[in-house]
Amino acid sequence: MRSTPREKGSSITRVLEIIEAVAAAPQPLTPTALAAKLDIPKASAHRLVQTLEKEGFLQFGLRGGLLPGDRLHTTAIDVLRGGRHKALRQAVLRQLSESIGETCGLAIPDGLDMLYFDRVQTNWPLQINLPIGSHTPLWCTASGKLYLASLPEVQLERVLRQLPIRRLARNTVTDPSALRDDLARIREEDLATDSEEFIDGMVACAVPVRDGRGELSACLFTHAPVIRCSMAQLLEFVPRLRSAAGELEAILGSQATPDGGQST
Repeated sequence: MRSTPREKGSSITRVLEIIEAVAAAPQPLTPTALAAKLDIPKASAHRLVQTLEKEGFLQFGLRGGLLPGDRLHTTAIDVLRGGRHKALRQAVLRQLSESIGETCGLAIPDGLDMLYFDRVQTNWPLQINLPIGSHTPLWCTASGKLYLASLPEVQLERVLRQLPIRRLARNTVTDPSALRDDLARIREEDLATDSEEFIDGMVACAVPVRDGRGELSACLFTHAPVIRCSMAQLLEFVPRLRSAAGELEAILGSQATPDGGQST
């Protein structure tokens, strides 16, 4: 029996609702829980989930919950990189970079790394080259620690257990207890720093860019060679970073306040 246009449209809507629910869920949902949440017959939910898994849009976690698959993750990053707000986003970053005289950019979580998906580079002859598309570790970068500090406690502990924490620079924090203390400070101050923890000779700081729900959607960062800019000097730029983060939130449709939004 051929599907009517209405039935076909309903199936497409259900697929999109499943993808939306999985992407937004704070904890991985089982197909059964997903069916209940979306009021979809269990058989239909399992069938659609199987198709989405086969096509790479969803994947099952170790405990049977659904997670975004590689294909969905790539699509999300492509939307961020080439979205309709790209020109406005670049304008904010360029204005910020020219104002403080250092490289600025945006990073988002990508598995157990941070992904640099947008940046404007300073014109100084001496600079640190971390191009768009670079993957950086979570435990020793300003953006990575800012993301870790935004996670609920249970999820944070789960991620920390999976991180291959090791020394990468002279000041890398490798003691789990010390790292947790640093994350607690970051959560309280809504500001993360990297004082030669990722790369010797580089300092960095990052502030959150939040979505309309007040959740971290990206990290706005700046970094510089310590020979030109000390950590104390870099921190003087934080008010301008927070202001730029507010502009980015407005561009993305956020209702967060221009000073960086409410803290987590």
